Amino acid sequence: MHQTKNGLPLSTRENVVSSLTFLLADSLDLYSQCKQAHWNVRGPGFIALHELFDRLSTEVNLASDTIAERILQLGGTAPGTVRVAAADSRLKEYPITLGTGEQHAEALSLSLAEFNTMMRNAIDETADLNDAITTDMLTGIVRGLDKQLWFVESHLPMGAEMASKFGGVKMLDFRVHEQ
Repeated sequence: MHQTKNGLPLSTRENVVSSLTFLLADSLDLYSQCKQAHWNVRGPGFIALHELFDRLSTEVNLASDTIAERILQLGGTAPGTVRVAAADSRLKEYPITLGTGEQHAEALSLSLAEFNTMMRNAIDETADLNDAITTDMLTGIVRGLDKQLWFVESHLPMGAEMASKFGGVKMLDFRVHEQ
């Protein structure tokens, strides 16, 4: 830890920096997963998903930058290389052989949900450490990424289990009937 005039106790700063360092690795991994999907998506809805995955990667990149800057504010060092991120990320490996939009939307929704869960755990941890600024920062990041998760999940078909919860989904027949 380097010297700073930040008013948080050293032990608090050390614990928060440790937590944020893992989130930084996770966010850099998530960014690369978004770009993998952006570059490789194919099929119906291509342009909508291509653009969505690019917007998602931009938002995740901003989250990475915000996390890294908070690490420095607290007196830490932000280890942000690809090799460090690959070694430290807690996200599951993204399957690089995917091609269809539905496959990428499913894989990204799982990674994004996993990342958001880790962020929520860090929110609780930083709240317990009385670091309201980091707690607020992480809450803002999750707020935006929850919205992105909703956008990605909206490209997935409604599963049979969801349809059954709503009494089944019936297709309407709009064909003109001969008389």
